[in-house]
Amino acid sequence: MEFSIIIPIAPNRNAEVLECLKKIDYPKNKYEILVEKGLNPSENRDRGIKKAKYEKLVFLDDDAYIEKDFLLNLKNFFDKYPDYDIVGGVQLTPDSDSKFSKISGIALSSFFGAYRMKNRYIAAKLNLDACEKDITSAICIIKKSVFNKISSFNPKYFPGEDPDLFIRAKEKNCKIAYDPNIKIYHKRRPSFSSFVKQIYFYGRVRPRISKNILSSVFIFPSLFLIYLIFLPALIFFHWLFLLPLVVYVVLAILSSLYESIKAKNILAFILLPFLYLTMHLTYGFGYMVGLTMKEN
Repeated sequence: MEFSIIIPIAPNRNAEVLECLKKIDYPKNKYEILVEKGLNPSENRDRGIKKAKYEKLVFLDDDAYIEKDFLLNLKNFFDKYPDYDIVGGVQLTPDSDSKFSKISGIALSSFFGAYRMKNRYIAAKLNLDACEKDITSAICIIKKSVFNKISSFNPKYFPGEDPDLFIRAKEKNCKIAYDPNIKIYHKRRPSFSSFVKQIYFYGRVRPRISKNILSSVFIFPSLFLIYLIFLPALIFFHWLFLLPLVVYVVLAILSSLYESIKAKNILAFILLPFLYLTMHLTYGFGYMVGLTMKEN
């Protein structure tokens, strides 16, 4: 089984994943590597798609780490499920990441922090009816024939170009799967400010790619932000308006306790409540900004 591995990379970055690909356990004549440099990752991927000579296109982020059996795991999936059009995997936090990066990775992989999107960051169960909430372009395989049904990654939607593509693929009845055996180790943001920036842009682009922007789960952080803004006025009328905040705090603490025990990380118990709040408010603010933005 042949694969075209496409790696988009910014002009000032190094493709660290190439070092791992040198050690991969797979016949050299069964795959090719296409490194596409440019400012926009969607445009980079599109150039790679046009150059690729194999049907199965493997998209990897440049700062990912993969294990030797990576392509073997891809082959195993398609041997078992040959009719699937797209399969995504999990991006785990590397052991080499900093203390903050590891804890932000825990926040992203928790149900309280990220809801169903947590599956992108933990080895969850095999899902043969996956959607854009489960997978990302940091690690996904898309058959080249899919792009005959839909247009490529939309460069206007960065960093939401991959969920947009998966939504459009689902609308065209493409079969999408999530397989935890297909995994990479992906660096998390190294600082609090870069983490906040990442979450903000995720929130800001979401209304542009969602069909039902006011009824989807993604609007809840914005509603929580609005609630907090008006809370001082609300409690003037009745103290019961404090209850949603109390419930939130209790759930944040319980989730932090559970996740810190699971990860055997005491510092996570201290930081996670603040990261949860930061994630939700930042995403909610970004989403509200996105609602006001006009389509270019």
